[in-house]
Amino acid sequence: MTTKTPSGEDFQGVIGRTIADSKPWWPASKIKAGSPNVVLVVLDDTGFSHFGCYGSTLATPNIDALAAGGLRFTSFHTTALCSPTRACLLTGRNHHAVGMRAISNFDTGYPNMRGAIPRSAATLAEILRDNGYGAFAAGKWHLAPMSECSAAGPYTNWPLQKGFDRYYGFLQGETDQFFPELTHDNHFIDAPGGPEDGYHVSEDIVDRSAGMIRDLHSLVPEKPFFLYLAFGAMHSPHQAPQSYLDKWRGKFDAGWDVAREEWFARQKELGVIPPDTKLAPHNPGVRPWTDLSVNEQRFAARLQEAFAAMLEHTDDQIGRLVAFLKSIDQFDDTLFIVMSDNGASQEGGASGVLDEMKWFNGIRESVDEAVLRLNDIGGPNSHSNIPWGWAQAGNTPLKWYKQNTHGGGVRDPLIMHWPNQVKAGGETRGQFCHVIDIAPTILDALGIETPTVVAGVPQTPVHGVSLKPTFADASAALDRGPQYFEMLGHRGIWKDGWKAVTHHTPGQPFDEDRWELYHLAEDFSEHDDLAETNPEKLKEMVDLWWAEAQTHGVLPLDDRPAMALFRASMRPGLPASRNRFVYYPPLSHLVSDACPSAARGWTTSLQLEHPAGDGDGALIARGSLNSGFVLFVKQGRLVFDYNEFHHHTRLTAATPLTPGPHDIGLVVTRTADGGGDVVLSVDGQVVASGRVPRLLFIVSSTGMDLGRSLSPVVDDYVAPFAYPGKIAKVVFETPESMPKGEVKAQVRAEMVRQ
Repeated sequence: MTTKTPSGEDFQGVIGRTIADSKPWWPASKIKAGSPNVVLVVLDDTGFSHFGCYGSTLATPNIDALAAGGLRFTSFHTTALCSPTRACLLTGRNHHAVGMRAISNFDTGYPNMRGAIPRSAATLAEILRDNGYGAFAAGKWHLAPMSECSAAGPYTNWPLQKGFDRYYGFLQGETDQFFPELTHDNHFIDAPGGPEDGYHVSEDIVDRSAGMIRDLHSLVPEKPFFLYLAFGAMHSPHQAPQSYLDKWRGKFDAGWDVAREEWFARQKELGVIPPDTKLAPHNPGVRPWTDLSVNEQRFAARLQEAFAAMLEHTDDQIGRLVAFLKSIDQFDDTLFIVMSDNGASQEGGASGVLDEMKWFNGIRESVDEAVLRLNDIGGPNSHSNIPWGWAQAGNTPLKWYKQNTHGGGVRDPLIMHWPNQVKAGGETRGQFCHVIDIAPTILDALGIETPTVVAGVPQTPVHGVSLKPTFADASAALDRGPQYFEMLGHRGIWKDGWKAVTHHTPGQPFDEDRWELYHLAEDFSEHDDLAETNPEKLKEMVDLWWAEAQTHGVLPLDDRPAMALFRASMRPGLPASRNRFVYYPPLSHLVSDACPSAARGWTTSLQLEHPAGDGDGALIARGSLNSGFVLFVKQGRLVFDYNEFHHHTRLTAATPLTPGPHDIGLVVTRTADGGGDVVLSVDGQVVASGRVPRLLFIVSSTGMDLGRSLSPVVDDYVAPFAYPGKIAKVVFETPESMPKGEVKAQVRAEMVRQ
């Protein structure tokens, strides 16, 4: 008999007037002993050929070993960007249908782009937690609107509120690998070390992942776990320990054309592409390596060295995780998945970048200047990304890149390894599949039904299908219909081995986009466009795209001016909705999306109590060694330093601060030529003045601290360089008008943080 109690519990015991005439009852445990574990590893901006087991000559022995003992999928597809792919991955639904048309930073005012997954699309973590699993997330999140990712929240879309028991990582789309902006569960924390201590965030998140699992397995060994491990690699900045960088010196001097041909041949030998595959031609803007100047070649080769070093370092961390699972006897019954969220990045441009923030700010990087700093590439003094030529090599044999719906953007590596269940070690699977299929596959493999209600909320239909039939049968048919693609106006549709796709030019009417047609069943690399010779098939596919777009909430196609993408983040109740910011330190770290704009000029006032002695420390610090600004005390003197990509403008007070209360003033006035006049004052008296040649529209992807410095902005100090005095109040005031260049820079920055 079941009794509904005042608490709402369906009690199945007996409740009498006393214990003597009552019978206790406890709900059955959700834990099913012997249930397998799941580890889901996601790499960023990793192209189809980047893993050694997919053709490259880069060093990925641990990933290759997983492939040798498991399955490589050669027709796995994603959405072409990070946040949308991850929304599909964790829900099993198409990205427009769960409000993630593009990056989570945006809310366009339409249901297909809210920047957050709705409760009607429960994540894998929520479902597995309800079925007795421990659920852990580590690394990159980027599934919450970044305007909500300050210490003020709301925390609704943070990992712990999306079903994970524990979280350790970074909420934004990218982070400095040596000085990351870390979040532990629901609060910001400092990294446990810096580069001088040998710290790197990829090592840290693997250590923390192992710690979460170790705690669970030591205390409740019968409870299975789900680990979602999303590396910052291979997203820019490409940063790795020096020993890894040294290993790759000179390995890419022959250039991307030679590498691409070599990787293409290896792909055929490995069987990851059909033997009759044709190598796609150079993407527009990719020059033959021999046409580059000596400096262009030196710069591009060194950027690729940093990429290779970071990938090898990441592979070693995956190897450490595997070794840990083996050490606690949990590896054989763990479904271990490794994948990429999109193809190789195009944001490095034709020449590559040493300081990616320059691209955000519309500043063309001088290769001849950059080669003077070759030894900085890959270390804490760089924020680099590879050029188009190396990105297309990483997408071999395909065309285009991340952001595009051609193969180079959406066709990615996927490896599944499970010794206790997947016996076909080293085999490939060529069935068309999509990232929406991963969640249904995991649930099917674990014997868990997709719930119709989660936490009292009715669930929308899952769009993906299970890939489990392919585990044992290389020719297994999958019960799937067509699959559409749409990203930033680029569109595509797949059905029964055919694909129609278009590359959209921003601002051009969508009806004027030229559609291409490929028979993927016979043309792996989208080499031979059949649009003119088979117009009937093309029309059928384009009509199908519009039908699928209607079904899955893709519409309206959105090509509005950039400002529309940020309007929602400026509404009342969010940190960026004001022009006057009043802070009362000590304060948690402020992510960049919650910081006052530094593009328009600003006025800052600080009320502080200065201690006896020098009282050295950071008062305000925004950015990193690569770009930013800092107001600090050094040898007792007030100093302001504006760091424009290692070009420093410095103002220093002539006399030290005296002990006691002071009002510090900093006024930065933007001038018509894009520079800024700077006045520094103490108690109303000017102590220094000067001029910044250029005020950056986006000063850094790293946010701001008061009374300390998350990462150094100048080499005068070592983080956190905490100020020993008391800062009572800090006020920032910014002009209301937003320069056009700032809007463009913000959009560029957010799109690259994928």
